[in-house]
Amino acid sequence: MYDYTGWIVRANAGRDKNGIFCVVGVDQEGQRLLLADGKRRKVFRPKAKKLGHVWRLTDQLHMYDHPVVHSLREGEPVSDRALRRALAAFKEGSTLG
Repeated sequence: MYDYTGWIVRANAGRDKNGIFCVVGVDQEGQRLLLADGKRRKVFRPKAKKLGHVWRLTDQLHMYDHPVVHSLREGEPVSDRALRRALAAFKEGSTLG
């Protein structure tokens, strides 16, 4: 099973279409990504979304370099506030439309 934790993705389907999320894990079957943004979707209750319903903005080779992402990849707990700040910094530093 591939580790998607720490990817920054954009939802391209559903009611949260065009929303920017961080992958906080993968479900038990390995079929869906668990997404959180710290605002609408909290870290303790992430949104499960199929891999085909997201567009990756970062990946294993181009990982977003932020302490929150490193904490997620190490399995450490992350607060919603920290996740919101990390995503805001990502949006500010990238050329998202």
